[in-house]
Amino acid sequence: MSHQRNVYLQMKTLEEARAILFSAFGAPEMLQTDTVSVPDAIGRVLAEAVMARLSSPSFHAAAMDGFAVLAETTFGASESRPKTLILGQDAFAVNTGHVMPENTNAVIMIEHIHAVGDGQIQIEAPVFPWQNVRRMGEDIVATELLFPQNHKITPYSIGALISGGVFSVNVRKKPRILIVPTGSELLDWRKTSVESLKPGQVIESNTAVLSALVEAWGAQAICNDIIRDDLKTLTGILQEAVRKDVDMILTVGGSSAGSEDFSRAAIQDIGDVLVHGVTMMPGKPVIIGSVHSKPVFGIPGYPVSAIVAFEQLVGPLIARMLGQPEPRRVTATVEPIRKIPSKAGLEEFLRVQLGNVNGRIVAIPLPRGSGCITTLTKADGMIRIPHHSEGIMENERVQAELLRPMTSINNTVVVVGSHDNTLDVLSDMIAARYPGMTLSSSHVGSMGGLTAIRKGVCHMAGSHLLDTEDGSYNLSYIRKILPNMPVKRVQLVFRDQGLMVAPGNPKGIQGIEDLARKDVRFINRQGGSGTRVLLDYRLNQLHIPPEDIAGYNTDEFTHMAVAVAVLGGTADAGLGIFAAARALNLDFIPVVTEQYDLIIPEMFFKTENIQRLLDVIRSDIFKDKVNRLGGYHTERTGEVLEP
Repeated sequence: MSHQRNVYLQMKTLEEARAILFSAFGAPEMLQTDTVSVPDAIGRVLAEAVMARLSSPSFHAAAMDGFAVLAETTFGASESRPKTLILGQDAFAVNTGHVMPENTNAVIMIEHIHAVGDGQIQIEAPVFPWQNVRRMGEDIVATELLFPQNHKITPYSIGALISGGVFSVNVRKKPRILIVPTGSELLDWRKTSVESLKPGQVIESNTAVLSALVEAWGAQAICNDIIRDDLKTLTGILQEAVRKDVDMILTVGGSSAGSEDFSRAAIQDIGDVLVHGVTMMPGKPVIIGSVHSKPVFGIPGYPVSAIVAFEQLVGPLIARMLGQPEPRRVTATVEPIRKIPSKAGLEEFLRVQLGNVNGRIVAIPLPRGSGCITTLTKADGMIRIPHHSEGIMENERVQAELLRPMTSINNTVVVVGSHDNTLDVLSDMIAARYPGMTLSSSHVGSMGGLTAIRKGVCHMAGSHLLDTEDGSYNLSYIRKILPNMPVKRVQLVFRDQGLMVAPGNPKGIQGIEDLARKDVRFINRQGGSGTRVLLDYRLNQLHIPPEDIAGYNTDEFTHMAVAVAVLGGTADAGLGIFAAARALNLDFIPVVTEQYDLIIPEMFFKTENIQRLLDVIRSDIFKDKVNRLGGYHTERTGEVLEP
């Protein structure tokens, strides 16, 4: 069966799409109300104003332990002329919170009283009217407005409501939002084992993520089972859903331009498509529709696209339906560590890692793929590049929306340079030993790390650059790239580097020389990485031109990415560390044991966070965990080397 492809016609800017959406939907009157007890109203939104039924306090109450008096009877008392008061006549013993006796209007604190016997007390200072007394209605006066409609109930609100004699409130019903995941390739994670997964099958995670977002924005999520790519089935589910007590529908997947993408057709069959395609990235394929006057969204299937589409369109609509302002993230001025090109005509939501380096908040771009959920889990902030811009210049100061508090960003150690699996071990141990401190690593190769130090955009760099003249590591490169910068060189590990090949080594690869064979496909590391330097050195020794190697110009940024390429069959071999091969059960052909160092500017070396990091590196627990990865040698780990 042939299916017609969708075409994005008249795409809208995000601003235009939001205007269309809010014009069509979002009035709080769309929602019915619930009556709930006050303790159960946390997070709910008031549907009507709430007036106090009771004053608080509802009587004049002693605010201190002591003696209640008529203030006027104490006037004139001093140290030189103390006054004597008769208990039961001029003064009455009270405790904090007690009702003030009749004809009294002040409390003398018990520590200011001198007992003189025979039912009498003496005072050496007067009190003024209503001193140390909580007057009736001091906090709340009956009939006054406690909270207006659309107020969101907080834990503090509960105390005010109950104190004001209000024990139940009318709140807006939570919008009920149906989530319909679509896709013939999808599997329900609750019914799937990882071992049974076949190529082409995808464990569906968007529903769980969107459900959590729905709840976080104050609505109620209802999750439909996964449905296959079938127009008739999807249309039927939408027709049935809008007749029920559902306030909004999200179809997930099937919103793009493919021949199996049916969300637009299903909405159009029974309602109206208001927007198809928004000039934002990720999230461009999003659909906004109306079926029986209810909003229906076609949410893109890629995870980051789905989240961005939700946060920019669905979440704000939920807020409007509840009569709430759209929450705004805190922003900070940041400086990207390199030039970031962007496509004009699309507003881009760029995920970045952030760190405070010598008073500058530096931004390290994360991969931009809309299918990479980890670009959000690793992100500290989001830079919005306007649709009329072609990108950001290096060191250009821009605003970033913070995804983590500034206190965390200020407590982050920024590592830029070569990738190594031990950095993950180090990051985990730092987080466990020093809560609130984090390690943020960006993998741009050893040369890129030293360059980042020179630019002042990181606290340290990971490097394993081989000097082909004398066989040493890193020292000659430090002298060349950082000639006038004092640095410390700390040994992290020695590690075994070699060729990673498929289990059983089906191509019979024995060494670097086999990479020139016509039947071998290679996956390389990026230019400037220590692994690339090592490869080029060995190729030169063997007189093998790089152009003779199929895949020499195809590169990845981490050892694990190279290992995945070999495991997935897109390459027959890749140069990387033994720990990466072992992690994915690949065969490994040793080439060299190399030195991996941390290069730390002296200006940061004595700081508390760097010293904490070094304490972790030098610990026996760290060394033991690293050795268990395989292919590492920790005899000199943590040693400060000659600069």
